Amino acid sequence: MSDMIEKDDDEQAYVLDEQVGYLLRLANQRHALIFQQNMSEDLTPMQFSTLIRIAEHGELSQNHLGRLAAMDVATIKGVVDRLKAKGLVRSTPDLQDKRRSIISLTQEGQRTVGTLKIDGKFISEKTLDPLKPSERKTLLALLKKMS
Repeated sequence: MSDMIEKDDDEQAYVLDEQVGYLLRLANQRHALIFQQNMSEDLTPMQFSTLIRIAEHGELSQNHLGRLAAMDVATIKGVVDRLKAKGLVRSTPDLQDKRRSIISLTQEGQRTVGTLKIDGKFISEKTLDPLKPSERKTLLALLKKMS
């Protein structure tokens, strides 16, 4: 009988609205909608991150780019292929290692990154809008600590 009482107490103690995964998913859904509504270019969040990483680091191997953008090898290849089709990045063989591709921004990609940074700042502001400045700092610090 005591096992039954403990189980009931445990089940009642679990409130979905208080669970980190659920709350992160809701926050991510909100951010994704804000991103979609306010991104002036026809890009996905992964394409956005990839272009920003290339702008930050300059020419780099596709493998290194994938690590910097938190994507596995297959995912970054697909993202790069789509960005190449849009004329935003180029891929050239590495002169030291022919198995590697070096990814860089095209002139159009460089122009696009300027717009992306403006969009990105606005999207971040809209996402964090419900929070006070001190709460924003705390949230970002905690998310960085978790990543």
